[in-house]
Amino acid sequence: MNSISASNNTSALRSVLSLPVIVASLGYFVDVYDLLLFNIVRVPSLKDLGLSEAEISLIGAEIYNWQQAGLLIGGFFWGIWGDKMGRRSVLFGSILTYSLANIVCGFTNDVELYSILRFVAGLGLAGELGAGITLIAEILPKEHRGYGASVVASVGLAGAIAAFFAVKLTDWRMAYFIGGGMGLILLALRVNVLESFLFEKGIKNNISRSVQWWTIFTKRERLIRYLRCMGIALPTYLVIGIYATFGNEFAKALGIPGDIPAGTCVLYTYIGIVTGDFFSGFLSQWLQSRRKAILVMMMMTLAGAVVLLYGEIKSAETLYFCYTWLGFSIGYIAMFLTTTAEQFGTNLRATVTTSVANNVRATVLITLPIFQFLKPDWGVLQAGAAVGAVCFLLALLSLWKMEETYGKELDYVEK
Repeated sequence: MNSISASNNTSALRSVLSLPVIVASLGYFVDVYDLLLFNIVRVPSLKDLGLSEAEISLIGAEIYNWQQAGLLIGGFFWGIWGDKMGRRSVLFGSILTYSLANIVCGFTNDVELYSILRFVAGLGLAGELGAGITLIAEILPKEHRGYGASVVASVGLAGAIAAFFAVKLTDWRMAYFIGGGMGLILLALRVNVLESFLFEKGIKNNISRSVQWWTIFTKRERLIRYLRCMGIALPTYLVIGIYATFGNEFAKALGIPGDIPAGTCVLYTYIGIVTGDFFSGFLSQWLQSRRKAILVMMMMTLAGAVVLLYGEIKSAETLYFCYTWLGFSIGYIAMFLTTTAEQFGTNLRATVTTSVANNVRATVLITLPIFQFLKPDWGVLQAGAAVGAVCFLLALLSLWKMEETYGKELDYVEK
């Protein structure tokens, strides 16, 4: 019995240390680094370009929206490309696009060019995580997909921490050069990554063109599956996009003395996410259930949100611990994407996984304006609670009747 257990452990270790998992992990590391970099360098970079404080606020938001637009468009572009031309080609094309865009960002002295470059960078960044998760889901043995997702997420999300320290130790231009350089180095490592066998099998059987991508939205049952995959992830970007990003405002509303930088709240959140994403994959393997693992993490997130909003936190240390807890509990980002990949057939898998990854990021474009609208009359805490209540309700409803996909065979297509 012990020899069988040891053999299973060795097999799992080989799976998570395989080249596709390592390359996908490092790719997500660079992806998160570059994705958050503009948020971190927004003020110093625009100030260096000669903008006033009022212009920094206005133009900074416009540039950020350009980046988000790139993510939305790129999510579908790279996803469709991955289902038509292969998962491996997306890993090459996306990282080359955003690496070059980030290097040029380091040279820019023009605000309009800066906006265009952030759009191009967003376009490239959109393909990284979805293609990587799709590839390892199709390459790894079905019993080990959760382990692979854990490694990808935990290594990848450490890129956020690296971005904070890169800016702290250098300047904004050098931080862009570092991100672009890391991407180009990683590009060389991807030469030996194999294409998904399931995709190649589909090409031989001519299934890649058997179903068009827009049927995700025209077939009722397929659309419900798609929306459920997005719904279960709503708490993740509620925490990142509102609770952590506006941590300084929540601290002030709680009456915590001293200066509480929003960036520090985000940093502690991402420290939690790194460990949480590693934990969630192993939790799903132990429970032998994606749905149960996500439910556990979701309930932990809800508990953390209640403490943040109603726990009467009075010290910075307790607040930072709360953000670390929230980060840990939303650490099912790679898990919900693995579940998404397992929900759809080979001929739509990349399109769905890649677009869902970026659509969930973009939900902040809806939740944030609602939070800002409610804030003047309701206050920061009650506005955060109202938006949170909607997000958690939709997430739980999405998970309620979602198909369990642990150990599911992925060699099938959408008809």
